[in-house]
Amino acid sequence: MDADNKISEETPHRAGFVNIVGNPNVGKSTLMNDLVGERISIITSKAQTTRHRIMGIVNTPEYQIVYSDTPGVLKPKYKLQESMLEFSEGALTDADILLYVTDVVEDPEKNKEYLDRVAKEDVPVLLVINKIDLLKGDGELEKLVAQWHERLPKAEIFPTSATEHFNIDNLKNRIVELLPPSPPFFGKDALTDKPARFFVTEIIREKLLLNYDKEIPYSTEVIVEKFDEKENAIHIMAVIYVERDSQKGIIIGKGGEKIKKVGIEARQDIEKFFGKKVFLEMFVKVEKDWRNRENKLRAFGYLE
Repeated sequence: MDADNKISEETPHRAGFVNIVGNPNVGKSTLMNDLVGERISIITSKAQTTRHRIMGIVNTPEYQIVYSDTPGVLKPKYKLQESMLEFSEGALTDADILLYVTDVVEDPEKNKEYLDRVAKEDVPVLLVINKIDLLKGDGELEKLVAQWHERLPKAEIFPTSATEHFNIDNLKNRIVELLPPSPPFFGKDALTDKPARFFVTEIIREKLLLNYDKEIPYSTEVIVEKFDEKENAIHIMAVIYVERDSQKGIIIGKGGEKIKKVGIEARQDIEKFFGKKVFLEMFVKVEKDWRNRENKLRAFGYLE
């Protein structure tokens, strides 16, 4: 038996699905990006930024970790949010390791039913208390840890700050230790399960969330109709869908200034993401009440 075979028998390859769940706006996407080491999920200070289940894959010769970022758990108000909740609930059924993310201001009893399901999980649960950099007084963290230990007694607790990269390496090391023996699920060069077009739509959607107020960004969907990649450049044509004519005017802005700003910001980030020159064209179309129409939700990738 040669040395290589001996090593592989003694230390089998490990792989697993690590699903990140929790309520909106606790920092799941920031945590996911830090764990993956790439900007996979869009991040804004607004709740409900993530609409899909997004995978980020970390590969080494010894292991493969498939992280999943999921939409925040919420009580659905329309069909789009029902679909988002299904992504979050699905994450409970196929995890090898579950990361339940909370923060220092959240009530442990928020979304009690979902938390009750997490408490019953047989797979390892790592409870991440995020944003601990916001704590002011002594003893606050100990109190929080005790509170959460009572609520999820089987969970291992990791106080972290994803924005400050505090305690993330310890969390990563524990995830690696808990991975089950398994061959890789994806190619070793894979970073995500999503196609290139998906990241274009997410970057544009992020700019909509950052540049518009109230309900406007939540009423938009972005579809890439053309993605023509050459060796040195990519030509992209994207359509921003809104629900009402009045929203179309707001998105475009006076003299087209508002959409021009979104286009410049999006193009700069898309160029960084792909490392190539990007030509981006954007159009705005009205699709009445799309968030409640199953045919449109199917067309936009929210329903099977």
